[in-house]
Amino acid sequence: MSVITSTPGQIQVIKRTGDVAAFDAEKISVAIGKAFLAVEGQQSSDSSRIHDRITQLTEMVLNTFTRRLPSGGTIHIEEIQDQVELALMRTGEQKVARAYVIYREQRASARQQTNSNHHPTLQVTDTNGQLQPLDLSALQATVSKAAEGLEGIDVQAIVDETVKNLYNGVKESDIATTMMMATRTRIEQEPNYTYVTARLLCNELVSTGLTFLGLSTDTPENNALEAFLKKGVELDLLSPDLLDFDLEKLSAAIQPERSNQFTYLGLQTLFDRYFIHSNGVRFELPQLFFMRVSMGLALNEQDKEERAIEFYNLLSSFDYMASTPTLFNSGTLRPQLSSCYLTTIGDDLYDIYGAMRDNAMLSKWAGGLGNDWTPVRALNSYIKGTNGKSQGVVPFLKVANDTAVAVNQGGKRKGAVCAYLETWHLDIEEFLELRKNTGDDRRRTHDMNTANWVPDLFMQRVFEDGEWTLFTPSETPDLHDLTGAEFAERYAYYESVAKETNMLHKKVRAKDLWRKMLSMLFETGHPWITFKDVCNLRSPQQHVGVVHSSNLCTEITLNTNQDEIAVCNLGSINLVQHVQGGVLDREKLARTIKTAVRMLDNVIDINYYAVPQAKNSNLKHRPVGMGIMGFQDALYEMGIAYGSDAAVDFADESMEVISYYAIETSSNLAVERGAYSTFKGSLWDQGILPIDSLEIVAKSRPERMFEVDRTQRLDWDTLRAKVQKDGMRNSNVMAIAPTATISNICGVSQSIEPTFQNLYVKSNLSGEFTVINPYLVRALKERGLWDTVMVNDLKHFEGSVQKIARIPEELKAIFATAFEVDTRWIVDAASRRQKWIDQAQSLNLYISGANGKKLDITYKMAWLRGLKTTYYLRALGATSAEKSTINTGALNAVKPATVEAAAVAAPVVEAKKPEAAVEEEGFTQAAPVPMACSIDNPDCEACQ
Repeated sequence: MSVITSTPGQIQVIKRTGDVAAFDAEKISVAIGKAFLAVEGQQSSDSSRIHDRITQLTEMVLNTFTRRLPSGGTIHIEEIQDQVELALMRTGEQKVARAYVIYREQRASARQQTNSNHHPTLQVTDTNGQLQPLDLSALQATVSKAAEGLEGIDVQAIVDETVKNLYNGVKESDIATTMMMATRTRIEQEPNYTYVTARLLCNELVSTGLTFLGLSTDTPENNALEAFLKKGVELDLLSPDLLDFDLEKLSAAIQPERSNQFTYLGLQTLFDRYFIHSNGVRFELPQLFFMRVSMGLALNEQDKEERAIEFYNLLSSFDYMASTPTLFNSGTLRPQLSSCYLTTIGDDLYDIYGAMRDNAMLSKWAGGLGNDWTPVRALNSYIKGTNGKSQGVVPFLKVANDTAVAVNQGGKRKGAVCAYLETWHLDIEEFLELRKNTGDDRRRTHDMNTANWVPDLFMQRVFEDGEWTLFTPSETPDLHDLTGAEFAERYAYYESVAKETNMLHKKVRAKDLWRKMLSMLFETGHPWITFKDVCNLRSPQQHVGVVHSSNLCTEITLNTNQDEIAVCNLGSINLVQHVQGGVLDREKLARTIKTAVRMLDNVIDINYYAVPQAKNSNLKHRPVGMGIMGFQDALYEMGIAYGSDAAVDFADESMEVISYYAIETSSNLAVERGAYSTFKGSLWDQGILPIDSLEIVAKSRPERMFEVDRTQRLDWDTLRAKVQKDGMRNSNVMAIAPTATISNICGVSQSIEPTFQNLYVKSNLSGEFTVINPYLVRALKERGLWDTVMVNDLKHFEGSVQKIARIPEELKAIFATAFEVDTRWIVDAASRRQKWIDQAQSLNLYISGANGKKLDITYKMAWLRGLKTTYYLRALGATSAEKSTINTGALNAVKPATVEAAAVAAPVVEAKKPEAAVEEEGFTQAAPVPMACSIDNPDCEACQ
């Protein structure tokens, strides 16, 4: 029963779903007709009386809206039904009106029963483009699952925030993003929200990956291994050799629940930069990623399935993490797994531009570069072939800089190179200025790192206020390969004959050059200061060559020459994972090291070598570099302040254990696989372990210019005898890398760094992420001090707890940030580690209120304490937190300087008056041997 009537023009109806449709009068007639049928029965459908009544009532409703909206507009469907009821009552059809009201209630009840889990107005566009009701129960279940096992999570608040930010017709794929936005804004209030956000992200990327692989989205991740590998091989992204494994056995070993330990920053970093992808789709799932890397490292093992599972368990548990190139490329068609390459550039155009080519090829496959430029002749040196004069090393450094910019490691991360030059090189003064923002831009390298390769003799001359002579290597070529006493003797000879033989040279006051070194470090952050002689005198491989430089991050100290490009393969132990009940779990640490060193040794044979000199060197000496990360987290677990004797002792104890088991494991591998080819004649072969090599340095320096603690706790005599008897599989086994990215993956503090700030925004290639110290939050919660006021106080004081009166003093000590820890604690802890390490450490130095005096003391102390290298100087810059959103809770409301932005931002030292300028900045003459006291103490003897 229906009556067709005209429809008012331009009137739109808002449906209960939120959609808008044209006004349809026929639907009013149908609804009224059903009400009459309910009262008068089916026979009423043929009654002309009822037909006329329906028409009349419909016209009444239409007239109501045409009078109200003569030019058109919108009305809600409920409003139309209200007018139908009113029209029935006004025409005396009370029984029909009652039937209509009952009908409306029944329909509302039915809708409520049918759609109790659906949002009343919002619809979602599914993958087929169809509109479906927004299922609130599904949202609730998703968030609840992501919050399982986590405290302090308000599931309903996340659901409500998500719904509030949706719109009708939102794409199904955008809901997950909206949920993540709703959770990540809460990280500053409760650190556990980072895990919720990561789990929501994991759900989305697993769903996307499974769909790409042609699998159902509810397929367990471990059942997707075979499909993933086949797709990767089909797309020429993975090695076909991976399909030769027993995939059923490996699938059974995968543990998808381990993805729950990711922080949001960690998983997003993997997603953006590490997972295998095709046409922008990341189809590698988190646990398949760890298994792929493990399989790639186990390819040459006899029991490769067992070893792959062993490696997988180590990586996926975050007990240890391989370096970025290994994670990028393991199991691929070109498995370039090594982290660092060190080269020496010869003194002719063929060698120089051959080195540029090598730099490009190595950088393409994700290698970090360290170039030794010392052999290249200085400015105005004689060129016999052309009877002309050289332009020096600087123009070639500009080319190396631009090569690094052009080749950005396969589009995965920025290309990076560090140039090294010895302090006696005649171009050293111009080298110091390479990173300045003023001067001739053709003689500047704004993108390249630089480092000063400093002989001990120079440091002695600085302490003694002696003269220093600069030479060109074309006239003093042997200085490049000499170290220790032999260097000092030959250098003195050249000084004695320089004038009478018309050698190209320049005499300077050693302290003046030292001041300029520190001034440029202060102003530009470069060149870094690294120490040539201690690197060589403690090198196990000094019988076959010379260490001419370190690497990009100053932790690698390996021999280089024209035929050998040194290569190092890195990985890092997550130290906090080996602290149980407040103490170091040595048994677990030994197990981790046993597996980790084996993985690192495997890299050497599996590795893809972009240049032949690298393969020659790596297979001959087989160096690896096992390091640590999460040192600060371990201190938090033990309740130890970074700036304390206890922290220095822990640095000593933990590194001794790592050194012992790393050396023992490499020696055991030598029994299984054979010693490296140049073992005979090495310090290992002579029974001189890293701890023993300290004595070599002590004998080479004047008395009291080498102050290193010699404490030992373990049975080194037994290990020493074993190494001499069984040999070593690797020429070098330890080096502490910066771990800037892999520590993000594991959710711990990087390397050996103190905490940057307790609340800040971290910026990297994956975006900006709110980072809050979960250990601080836990400690404050235990004392009932964690609330909104505390969050806002942390924002106001830029992540520092020192000025928050409510926080107890013991917590202020434990949670002091990097710039609040006296620099001498950082140096002392590094010194204790260095005595156990056969290579070096990537050591950032944080100095608050940096001036010349502090830098002078700090870097002299680093040399005296036996450090081989230093890395970035972090001087607190004139940046501050953005506090305008302090009460809004908005994402990334707090914006103090990031770690990178906090690098040197000190006053510029005028080039015209270097001596006067540095004196003004506090470069005063220090005592001959600075003591290990606080550099902020004006009464300290070393600061006079």
